[in-house]
Amino acid sequence: MTRGGTGSLSALFGIFFSSFAVAFSGAAAPGPVLSLTIAESLRRGFRAGPLIILGHGILEALLVALFLLGLSNILSHPAIPPVLGLFGGMFLVAMSVGMFLNLSKNGGGSIGIATAGLQELTDGSSTRSSFRRNPVVLGALTSLSNPYWFIWWATIGFAYVHFSVSLGALGVVFFFGGHILADLVWYSGVSFLFSRGKRRLSGAVYRGIIGCCALLLLLFGVCFVTWSIGSVVQDIDFSMR
Repeated sequence: MTRGGTGSLSALFGIFFSSFAVAFSGAAAPGPVLSLTIAESLRRGFRAGPLIILGHGILEALLVALFLLGLSNILSHPAIPPVLGLFGGMFLVAMSVGMFLNLSKNGGGSIGIATAGLQELTDGSSTRSSFRRNPVVLGALTSLSNPYWFIWWATIGFAYVHFSVSLGALGVVFFFGGHILADLVWYSGVSFLFSRGKRRLSGAVYRGIIGCCALLLLLFGVCFVTWSIGSVVQDIDFSMR
């Protein structure tokens, strides 16, 4: 292999491991996707984590494709994050309220009863409801609800894509491969631990964990809505001066 080829290969693996490390540190931070993964893993088992990340990954792949098509100026428009934060925050609040209502409806009882109640609430009887509660769809919608996810991609993510393009098509593949692998490793691990631990949980502990996840989703939703409204008000106030 030529020296230039060795350098290119080193750059490819460099961007892969760098992308993995940066994405892993972000995935490990508490957020809506983590709360969703814990709740869905207790209900669906290990497969919830990989399926949620599949939806998350499809959304990010589309975003990278838009960057490559030259739409970064539109995606980085300052109005985009507040709009996503507002509607995304409302989506998280609605999801958390539904979880709280279900826990209240089922009250006490065994973990099997609680699980059945969540299954009834989240799956629904209609095809449309089942689609909305599909973990792949939830993974994409929950990611899209987070304005900070969009800000990350408009800044750090775009810089990574810009650099990886200089290495050719393989550069983009290695960057995205490292990025999504980090998410898959972390959330699959979380899903595995909680799905296995479910067997040892009492109904009260199970409902407590679901309640905490619902509370976190509610807090994230309220914070996103508040941040979005604050950003709009600040922009209006600045433009009036």
